[in-house]
Amino acid sequence: MLAPLLLGAAILLGWQLVTAVGAVPITLLPTPVAVAQRFGQDLAAGQLLAWTGTTIVEALLGSALAASIALPLAYLIAKVRLVETATAPYLAASQAIPAVAVAPLLVLWVGYGLLPIVLLCALLVFFPVVLATVLGVRGVDPELKEAAQLDGAAGWQLLRHIEGPLSQRAVLTGLRNGFTLSITGAVVGELVMGGNGLGMVLSVQASTADTTGLFSTLLMLCLLAIVIYLIMLLLESWTDPLRPTAARESQISVSTKENR
Repeated sequence: MLAPLLLGAAILLGWQLVTAVGAVPITLLPTPVAVAQRFGQDLAAGQLLAWTGTTIVEALLGSALAASIALPLAYLIAKVRLVETATAPYLAASQAIPAVAVAPLLVLWVGYGLLPIVLLCALLVFFPVVLATVLGVRGVDPELKEAAQLDGAAGWQLLRHIEGPLSQRAVLTGLRNGFTLSITGAVVGELVMGGNGLGMVLSVQASTADTTGLFSTLLMLCLLAIVIYLIMLLLESWTDPLRPTAARESQISVSTKENR
Protein backbone atom coordinates (compact mmCIF):
# COMPACT_ATOMS: atom_id res chain seq x y z
CA MET A 1 0.00 0.00 0.00
CA LEU A 2 2.91 2.32 0.73
CA ALA A 3 4.58 1.85 -2.66
CA PRO A 4 1.68 3.33 -4.72
CA LEU A 5 1.49 6.31 -2.37
CA LEU A 6 5.21 6.96 -2.67
CA LEU A 7 5.06 6.68 -6.46
CA GLY A 8 2.10 9.07 -6.60
CA ALA A 9 3.88 11.56 -4.37
CA ALA A 10 6.98 11.39 -6.56
CA ILE A 11 4.91 12.02 -9.70
CA LEU A 12 3.16 15.01 -8.13
CA LEU A 13 6.46 16.43 -6.91
CA GLY A 14 8.04 16.09 -10.34
CA TRP A 15 4.96 17.61 -11.95
CA GLN A 16 5.07 20.57 -9.58
CA LEU A 17 8.79 21.13 -10.20
CA VAL A 18 8.38 21.04 -13.99
CA THR A 19 5.65 23.67 -13.89
CA ALA A 20 7.39 25.77 -11.21
CA VAL A 21 10.58 26.25 -13.24
CA GLY A 22 8.57 27.07 -16.36
CA ALA A 23 9.79 24.07 -18.37
CA VAL A 24 6.23 23.67 -19.65
CA PRO A 25 3.76 26.58 -19.95
CA ILE A 26 0.94 26.38 -17.43
CA THR A 27 -1.51 26.85 -20.29
CA LEU A 28 -0.46 23.39 -21.46
CA LEU A 29 0.29 21.77 -18.10
CA PRO A 30 -1.36 23.39 -15.07
CA THR A 31 0.17 22.88 -11.66
CA PRO A 32 -1.16 20.13 -9.37
CA VAL A 33 -2.32 22.83 -6.97
CA ALA A 34 -4.35 24.53 -9.71
CA VAL A 35 -5.89 21.21 -10.73
CA ALA A 36 -6.78 20.41 -7.11
CA GLN A 37 -8.38 23.83 -6.67
CA ARG A 38 -10.40 23.46 -9.86
CA PHE A 39 -11.43 19.95 -8.87
CA GLY A 40 -12.67 21.23 -5.53
CA GLN A 41 -14.60 24.03 -7.22
CA ASP A 42 -16.23 21.61 -9.66
CA LEU A 43 -17.21 19.30 -6.81
CA ALA A 44 -18.63 22.17 -4.77
CA ALA A 45 -20.70 23.34 -7.74
CA GLY A 46 -22.24 19.86 -7.98
CA GLN A 47 -21.98 19.65 -11.75
CA LEU A 48 -19.01 17.28 -11.78
CA LEU A 49 -20.85 14.78 -9.62
CA ALA A 50 -23.92 15.01 -11.85
CA TRP A 51 -21.84 14.37 -14.97
CA THR A 52 -20.06 11.50 -13.23
CA GLY A 53 -23.39 9.99 -12.23
CA THR A 54 -24.56 10.02 -15.84
CA THR A 55 -21.40 8.24 -17.00
CA ILE A 56 -21.74 5.64 -14.23
CA VAL A 57 -25.36 4.91 -15.18
CA GLU A 58 -24.38 4.42 -18.82
CA ALA A 59 -21.53 2.11 -17.81
CA LEU A 60 -23.71 0.11 -15.41
CA LEU A 61 -26.44 -0.42 -17.99
CA GLY A 62 -23.89 -1.47 -20.59
CA SER A 63 -22.18 -3.83 -18.15
CA ALA A 64 -25.48 -5.40 -17.11
CA LEU A 65 -26.50 -5.92 -20.73
CA ALA A 66 -23.13 -7.47 -21.60
CA ALA A 67 -23.07 -9.72 -18.53
CA SER A 68 -26.60 -11.00 -19.17
CA ILE A 69 -25.44 -12.31 -22.55
CA ALA A 70 -21.77 -13.04 -21.91
CA LEU A 71 -22.15 -15.21 -18.79
CA PRO A 72 -24.52 -17.85 -20.22
CA LEU A 73 -22.72 -17.82 -23.57
CA ALA A 74 -19.35 -18.29 -21.86
CA TYR A 75 -20.71 -21.22 -19.88
CA LEU A 76 -21.89 -22.86 -23.09
CA ILE A 77 -18.52 -22.22 -24.73
CA ALA A 78 -16.75 -23.84 -21.79
CA LYS A 79 -19.05 -26.87 -21.77
CA VAL A 80 -20.00 -27.46 -25.42
CA ARG A 81 -17.23 -27.89 -27.98
CA LEU A 82 -19.52 -27.05 -30.90
CA VAL A 83 -20.44 -23.67 -29.40
CA GLU A 84 -16.76 -22.83 -28.90
CA THR A 85 -15.90 -23.78 -32.48
CA ALA A 86 -18.79 -21.74 -33.87
CA THR A 87 -18.18 -18.57 -31.86
CA ALA A 88 -14.36 -18.42 -31.58
CA PRO A 89 -13.68 -16.75 -34.97
CA TYR A 90 -16.28 -14.05 -34.37
CA LEU A 91 -15.10 -13.31 -30.84
CA ALA A 92 -11.53 -12.99 -32.09
CA ALA A 93 -12.55 -10.76 -35.00
CA SER A 94 -14.57 -8.48 -32.73
CA GLN A 95 -11.40 -7.50 -30.86
CA ALA A 96 -9.84 -6.06 -34.02
CA ILE A 97 -12.53 -3.37 -34.34
CA PRO A 98 -11.89 -0.24 -32.23
CA ALA A 99 -14.77 1.22 -30.26
CA VAL A 100 -14.45 4.59 -31.99
CA ALA A 101 -15.11 2.91 -35.34
CA VAL A 102 -18.31 1.28 -34.06
CA ALA A 103 -19.77 4.45 -32.55
CA PRO A 104 -20.83 6.10 -35.86
CA LEU A 105 -22.58 2.89 -36.91
CA LEU A 106 -24.53 2.79 -33.67
CA VAL A 107 -25.67 6.36 -34.27
CA LEU A 108 -26.91 5.43 -37.74
CA TRP A 109 -28.71 2.35 -36.47
CA VAL A 110 -30.35 3.60 -33.25
CA GLY A 111 -29.82 7.36 -33.29
CA TYR A 112 -28.43 9.61 -30.57
CA GLY A 113 -29.12 9.37 -26.86
CA LEU A 114 -28.59 6.82 -24.12
CA LEU A 115 -29.07 3.61 -26.13
CA PRO A 116 -26.04 3.82 -28.48
CA ILE A 117 -23.74 4.66 -25.57
CA VAL A 118 -25.05 1.71 -23.56
CA LEU A 119 -24.56 -0.59 -26.55
CA LEU A 120 -21.00 0.66 -27.00
CA CYS A 121 -20.26 -0.01 -23.33
CA ALA A 122 -21.75 -3.49 -23.66
CA LEU A 123 -19.52 -4.28 -26.64
CA LEU A 124 -16.42 -3.36 -24.65
CA VAL A 125 -17.47 -5.37 -21.59
CA PHE A 126 -18.58 -8.48 -23.49
CA PHE A 127 -15.25 -10.08 -24.45
CA PRO A 128 -13.42 -9.74 -21.08
CA VAL A 129 -16.38 -11.32 -19.28
CA VAL A 130 -16.63 -14.17 -21.79
CA LEU A 131 -12.91 -14.90 -21.66
CA ALA A 132 -12.65 -14.80 -17.86
CA THR A 133 -15.76 -16.96 -17.38
CA VAL A 134 -14.61 -19.60 -19.86
CA LEU A 135 -11.22 -19.83 -18.15
CA GLY A 136 -12.86 -19.95 -14.73
CA VAL A 137 -15.29 -22.75 -15.59
CA ARG A 138 -12.61 -24.79 -17.34
CA GLY A 139 -10.25 -24.27 -14.43
CA VAL A 140 -12.47 -26.18 -12.00
CA ASP A 141 -10.82 -29.41 -10.84
CA PRO A 142 -12.29 -32.29 -12.92
CA GLU A 143 -12.11 -34.63 -9.92
CA LEU A 144 -14.38 -32.35 -7.94
CA LYS A 145 -16.93 -32.28 -10.74
CA GLU A 146 -16.71 -36.05 -11.13
CA ALA A 147 -17.27 -36.54 -7.41
CA ALA A 148 -20.31 -34.27 -7.49
CA GLN A 149 -21.69 -36.12 -10.51
CA LEU A 150 -21.24 -39.44 -8.71
CA ASP A 151 -23.27 -37.95 -5.87
CA GLY A 152 -26.04 -37.25 -8.36
CA ALA A 153 -25.31 -33.59 -9.14
CA ALA A 154 -26.00 -32.58 -12.72
CA GLY A 155 -26.84 -29.48 -14.69
CA TRP A 156 -28.01 -26.69 -12.41
CA GLN A 157 -26.82 -28.44 -9.22
CA LEU A 158 -23.31 -28.84 -10.62
CA LEU A 159 -23.23 -25.19 -11.64
CA ARG A 160 -24.62 -23.96 -8.32
CA HIS A 161 -22.51 -26.01 -5.93
CA ILE A 162 -19.25 -26.63 -7.80
CA GLU A 163 -18.63 -24.68 -11.00
CA GLY A 164 -20.20 -21.43 -9.82
CA PRO A 165 -18.39 -21.05 -6.47
CA LEU A 166 -15.05 -22.28 -7.81
CA SER A 167 -15.07 -20.06 -10.89
CA GLN A 168 -16.48 -16.94 -9.25
CA ARG A 169 -13.06 -15.32 -8.73
CA ALA A 170 -12.34 -15.49 -12.45
CA VAL A 171 -15.83 -14.23 -13.28
CA LEU A 172 -15.51 -11.28 -10.90
CA THR A 173 -12.11 -10.46 -12.38
CA GLY A 174 -13.71 -10.36 -15.83
CA LEU A 175 -16.53 -8.17 -14.55
CA ARG A 176 -14.04 -5.84 -12.86
CA ASN A 177 -11.99 -5.43 -16.01
CA GLY A 178 -15.11 -5.15 -18.12
CA PHE A 179 -16.72 -2.47 -15.96
CA THR A 180 -13.54 -0.41 -16.09
CA LEU A 181 -13.68 -0.66 -19.87
CA SER A 182 -17.35 0.32 -19.81
CA ILE A 183 -16.38 3.66 -18.23
CA THR A 184 -14.02 4.16 -21.16
CA GLY A 185 -16.81 3.20 -23.54
CA ALA A 186 -19.20 5.69 -21.96
CA VAL A 187 -16.66 8.51 -22.27
CA VAL A 188 -15.82 7.61 -25.88
CA GLY A 189 -19.51 7.33 -26.68
CA GLU A 190 -20.21 10.76 -25.26
CA LEU A 191 -17.29 12.24 -27.18
CA VAL A 192 -18.53 10.79 -30.48
CA MET A 193 -22.30 10.56 -30.01
CA GLY A 194 -23.02 13.31 -27.51
CA GLY A 195 -24.41 12.95 -24.01
CA ASN A 196 -24.46 14.55 -20.60
CA GLY A 197 -21.56 12.80 -18.91
CA LEU A 198 -17.83 13.25 -18.47
CA GLY A 199 -17.12 12.65 -22.16
CA MET A 200 -19.27 15.63 -23.10
CA VAL A 201 -17.44 17.75 -20.52
CA LEU A 202 -14.05 16.72 -21.92
CA SER A 203 -15.22 17.66 -25.41
CA VAL A 204 -16.35 21.13 -24.31
CA GLN A 205 -13.21 21.74 -22.28
CA ALA A 206 -10.96 20.68 -25.16
CA SER A 207 -12.79 22.98 -27.59
CA THR A 208 -12.26 25.94 -25.24
CA ALA A 209 -8.63 25.04 -24.41
CA ASP A 210 -9.58 24.70 -20.74
CA THR A 211 -6.53 22.66 -19.76
CA THR A 212 -7.12 22.92 -16.03
CA GLY A 213 -10.70 21.77 -16.49
CA LEU A 214 -9.51 18.84 -18.60
CA PHE A 215 -7.15 17.72 -15.86
CA SER A 216 -9.91 18.10 -13.28
CA THR A 217 -12.25 15.88 -15.30
CA LEU A 218 -9.48 13.36 -15.96
CA LEU A 219 -8.78 13.29 -12.23
CA MET A 220 -12.40 12.37 -11.62
CA LEU A 221 -12.11 9.54 -14.15
CA CYS A 222 -8.99 8.25 -12.41
CA LEU A 223 -10.68 8.36 -9.01
CA LEU A 224 -13.72 6.63 -10.46
CA ALA A 225 -11.55 3.81 -11.84
CA ILE A 226 -9.83 3.41 -8.45
CA VAL A 227 -13.17 3.27 -6.61
CA ILE A 228 -14.49 0.64 -9.03
CA TYR A 229 -11.34 -1.41 -8.60
CA LEU A 230 -11.56 -1.29 -4.80
CA ILE A 231 -15.28 -2.14 -4.78
CA MET A 232 -14.70 -5.19 -6.98
CA LEU A 233 -11.78 -6.29 -4.80
CA LEU A 234 -14.00 -6.04 -1.72
CA LEU A 235 -16.69 -8.04 -3.51
CA GLU A 236 -14.15 -10.70 -4.42
CA SER A 237 -12.86 -10.93 -0.85
CA TRP A 238 -16.43 -11.05 0.48
CA THR A 239 -17.47 -13.92 -1.79
CA ASP A 240 -14.15 -15.78 -1.71
CA PRO A 241 -14.98 -17.83 1.42
CA LEU A 242 -17.62 -19.65 -0.67
CA ARG A 243 -14.92 -21.22 -2.83
CA PRO A 244 -13.14 -23.34 -0.23
CA THR A 245 -16.51 -24.43 1.17
CA ALA A 246 -17.52 -25.99 -2.13
CA ALA A 247 -14.08 -27.46 -2.58
CA ARG A 248 -14.04 -29.01 0.90
CA GLU A 249 -17.46 -30.57 0.42
CA SER A 250 -16.43 -32.15 -2.86
CA GLN A 251 -13.07 -33.30 -1.49
CA ILE A 252 -14.86 -34.97 1.41
CA SER A 253 -17.07 -36.71 -1.11
CA VAL A 254 -14.03 -37.91 -3.06
CA SER A 255 -12.36 -39.23 0.09
CA THR A 256 -15.55 -41.01 1.14
CA LYS A 257 -15.86 -42.79 -2.17
CA GLU A 258 -12.18 -43.80 -2.15
CA ASN A 259 -12.59 -45.34 1.30
CA ARG A 260 -15.58 -47.42 0.28
